[in-house]
Amino acid sequence: MNKNSSYSQKILATLDFHAVLERCAAHASTSLGKSRVEELEPSGSFDEVKRRLQATDEAVNVERLKGGAPFGGIRDIRPALHRARIGGMLNPAELLDIALTSQGGRRLQRFLESINEDYPVPLLVESTEPMTDHKALEDRIRQCIDENAHVVDSASPELARIRSELRGSESKARERLEQMVRTPSIQKMLQDNLVTIRNDRYVIPVKQEYRSHFGGMIHDQSASGATLFIEPEAVVQMNNRVRELKLKEEAEVEKILRMLSALVAEAADLLVVNVEILGELDFIFAKAGLARTMKATLPLLNDRGFIKLKRGRHPLIASENVVPLDVELGGKYSSIIVTGPNTGGKTVSLKTIGLLSLMAMSGMFVPAEEGSQLCVFDAIYADIGDEQSIEQNLSTFSSHMTNIIRILREMTPKSLVLLDELGAGTDPAEGSALAISILDYMHRMGCRIVATTHYTELKAYAYDRQGVINASMEFDVQTLRPTYRLLVGVPGRSNAFAIAERLGLSRSIIENARGQVGEEEQRVESMIATLEQNTIQAEAERATAQELRREVETLREKLNAERHRFEEQRDKLLEKAEREGREAVAKARREAEEVIAELRRLQREEAGGVKDHKLSELKKKLNDAAPELRSKQVSQLPKKKPETIGPGDEVLVTNLGQRGHVVDVVNAQEYTVQLGILKMKVNKADLELVKQAPQKKAEPPKATSSLKRTRDENAKMELDLRGANVEEAMIEVDRFLDESYLANFGQVYIIHGKGTGVLRAGIQEYLRKHKHVKSYRMGNYNEGGAGVTVAELK
Repeated sequence: MNKNSSYSQKILATLDFHAVLERCAAHASTSLGKSRVEELEPSGSFDEVKRRLQATDEAVNVERLKGGAPFGGIRDIRPALHRARIGGMLNPAELLDIALTSQGGRRLQRFLESINEDYPVPLLVESTEPMTDHKALEDRIRQCIDENAHVVDSASPELARIRSELRGSESKARERLEQMVRTPSIQKMLQDNLVTIRNDRYVIPVKQEYRSHFGGMIHDQSASGATLFIEPEAVVQMNNRVRELKLKEEAEVEKILRMLSALVAEAADLLVVNVEILGELDFIFAKAGLARTMKATLPLLNDRGFIKLKRGRHPLIASENVVPLDVELGGKYSSIIVTGPNTGGKTVSLKTIGLLSLMAMSGMFVPAEEGSQLCVFDAIYADIGDEQSIEQNLSTFSSHMTNIIRILREMTPKSLVLLDELGAGTDPAEGSALAISILDYMHRMGCRIVATTHYTELKAYAYDRQGVINASMEFDVQTLRPTYRLLVGVPGRSNAFAIAERLGLSRSIIENARGQVGEEEQRVESMIATLEQNTIQAEAERATAQELRREVETLREKLNAERHRFEEQRDKLLEKAEREGREAVAKARREAEEVIAELRRLQREEAGGVKDHKLSELKKKLNDAAPELRSKQVSQLPKKKPETIGPGDEVLVTNLGQRGHVVDVVNAQEYTVQLGILKMKVNKADLELVKQAPQKKAEPPKATSSLKRTRDENAKMELDLRGANVEEAMIEVDRFLDESYLANFGQVYIIHGKGTGVLRAGIQEYLRKHKHVKSYRMGNYNEGGAGVTVAELK
């Protein structure tokens, strides 16, 4: 569409596109965005329309996630930038607007970049990339001009000095006059006991009859002439000084403004680019705001002439009054002929198809259900309404034909043509013949056509032409009112006899009229009535099926919600069980550590070995320390019952939940198992084979009740204590050092982190006294640095 073409503008006006733009402009936050909306025109480029819709979709998602974008402070500063560029001096308000606009642009850019990290908005972010930062200019302006667009004293040292002296001079002049006003002998000469200002000079209101009692100058008088505003001679010099200082102030302020204007001029070209981008972004978000208020959706685009509207609504008709439109064009048929009487909503349906197409081609969402499809046409042509022209002395028919001739000359196979009351305004026989000929020509051209007519002859036209289909507007004979629903595939009928009968016309007259109508026409009318009834019934059944589908969807959503709640409850129970299990294991570990400590004490006290009965008591105590929760869980699991378990095999002691190695076979049902530093006799029923020893097995060690150093293959050379307190850490370090000592490790690593250093100090103090530690040091750079202590074992 060419903006300079008056014809294209006429089509936009015919389809009420400008009214939609007005609603869109109401959602713009700045005058920049409003002007962009007013200039908006549909595009015939598929790629351009696709890009426009993607940008609108991104803005819609930003509004959904964040409630909108920040456009505060942004103004149209282009006129001010132009004046600065040609050497003009900007006023404080213009300079403040420039600073606020630059700041607003930077804020909006950061906002979109932040959104893009969580939810991609590539087109919006890409559009801000050419923007430049002018923080230094903003700061300089804000240093000189406050929020009220007033040049502040600190703008320059000279201005601060002048204003300080000015305030002092004004204060002296006021004080002198206030002394006079308070003097009783003078008060009787004054109309009011106050000091006021005339012509930027301090004066007092003196009664007319006392004018000679005061020297000085008269600056003003009241409307009645009874009061004179006199500057007494005593303050003339003071007022002169005030005036002099104000002139100096004005000169200094002008100097500051010219300096700031020069800075703006240097950045003017870049600032203009920023402003253009900000206007474009506001325009995009205005389209998103319109989509929200219209409850519009993103249409699917194609360039093959296919339209499929699902419950499309005219955007300018109130939602409570609009009747949704379901229509498909460009698939099985490329032309729709809507027949039937007037006032049924044919023109509204025609405009809805055209207007929604224009909106989509302008990058706007359309008021229709999800999944609606629209085409990017190279042009949309419309001949709608009464085109009678008094100025050109053209009849309605002549005006319509002039318009149609222009359409025939300019249209292409990729155009959409909308024709209202084709062939109207002339003799019915000639008008219908002409309408059929025009439709034939357009149909052969291959463009998409929606035409309305009240000619009966065109009802048969759709049946005789491939790719053409009839349609009509539904009419309720019972209420004598149109329903405004478009019925595709059903030609319209006049309903004249039915309406007349409902209104009370004599039956004999109606029967006589029926006799005047040809038998063929009556048969066609009857067929149309039956077809219409079947279509309405099918629509009702489809609506019922859709309702059932919605109910099924609702039930499925409820089921999914229940399943989600069940999974949450299950996860909570599992988490609780895990927590209880960890607590039980921790308790068991503490009791096991007590047993180990007791064993160490016995080893020291009884050098000859630990007595069997004491070992049995400690073994029972260790068995009792096993967590009950784990025991129950494990007992419910099927155990692996290997046929043979031999020395050196790695096994799981199921009643303890611990892994170890078989040291000796006591008998067929009992084994000696090494668990860390502890040897125990375990029943075969409580063992699970984890890993068999290599084929070449070492000599099985003799059964003994004394403790021996045996390297544990599961022992680790590092201990991570980050997050533990000092007391917990000491227990873990003691256990860790014992296991490492028995595993014949030369050095070990204790990870405590850097933090406050309390944990590190406690651990190193403990290492200094420990019997297994030969020395310790801080970790090297590649070992973790100050977050790790390396201990060398004896």
